[in-house]
Amino acid sequence: MKVGSALLVDGDSGRVNRAWLETLVEDLLRLRRRGQRVILVSSGAIALGRRRLGLKHGALRLEESQAAAAVGQIRLAHAYKELFEGCDVTVAQVLLTLDDSENRRRYLNARATLEALLELDALPVINENDTVATAEIRYGDNDRLAARVAQMAGADCLVLLSDVEGLYSADPNRDPAARFIHEVRQITPDIEAMAGRSTSAVGSGGMTSKILAARIAVASGCHMCIAAGSHRHPLRRIEEGADCTWFVPTATPAAARKQWIAGTLRPAGAISIDAGAERALLDGRSLLPAGVTGARGRFDRGDTVSVLAADGAEIARGIVAYSDVDAARIMGRKSSEIAEILGFRGRDEMIHRDDLVLMRPELSSAAAAEPAAQASP
Repeated sequence: MKVGSALLVDGDSGRVNRAWLETLVEDLLRLRRRGQRVILVSSGAIALGRRRLGLKHGALRLEESQAAAAVGQIRLAHAYKELFEGCDVTVAQVLLTLDDSENRRRYLNARATLEALLELDALPVINENDTVATAEIRYGDNDRLAARVAQMAGADCLVLLSDVEGLYSADPNRDPAARFIHEVRQITPDIEAMAGRSTSAVGSGGMTSKILAARIAVASGCHMCIAAGSHRHPLRRIEEGADCTWFVPTATPAAARKQWIAGTLRPAGAISIDAGAERALLDGRSLLPAGVTGARGRFDRGDTVSVLAADGAEIARGIVAYSDVDAARIMGRKSSEIAEILGFRGRDEMIHRDDLVLMRPELSSAAAAEPAAQASP
């Protein structure tokens, strides 16, 4: 869920629009009660901080934006903490930059943190780390940040709450004949041409940034919705059938991820396994260090590697949880011995089943149960 500055911050006072925010929190709590896991990407820090610093008019220089973010972020975090923890929900603040989703190691660390927070039943609240980001490593808008977070978390759905109700064929303020687009199944040049500039005085995103976000989301198998957020209980309105625009992917997040893994042209290295480990993979299980017999090539945690059977044939491909150096030290050993051998507690699996795709899925007993997840591009 992404919330824009224009919704969260009152344009006249420069303060949190608390009456509206309380209804959004109620919506999110309802999702959690029915078992859905929620991540909130929130704009608003700069808009909150600039008024406090007396930066009331005109575009801000980068250093002014960073100063405003530093002041506004603490106010934004306090508002969320107060509202959610009043309902016994723990809130966690996570600040990210574009570099955190482009750098492989940082991406993996951020993803692991989000997974841990969700498993511990906390609600992550994410914003761009404006106070340290330079112009070159900024997203510049939270629409694309939200899409990258959805990709990172393997989310099923991304909702962008905005000051507009969705995508039109043209600017409805200028063209009375503009058609509302309820569903997009393919992002064509015509769809891209429908996007305009942001009309918000406090936000940085426009429809163009939302189309770019949709590209990221649907490529990851994630549905994306653009909806008006200015009404009370904005999520409930979507569920009750209010106008919004849905971008529909052609695959699930799991299938899209496995297609990406299978489509890696040049794996960084290779891991050889024994017959027992091969049977485990064909049964849909993870690859444990005990079943690994060798490692070759130079690879790091998070790289894609080939998995080779005893005869040297590639039977799978996956994202490895250990570097080539660490893999060589723990191969053939039990998962319970990893911490003692390496001096730190890593994953129990060399490659987790969610990060692994069979290159010959017809041999797998799990393929019939999950054909889409086993497909290669």
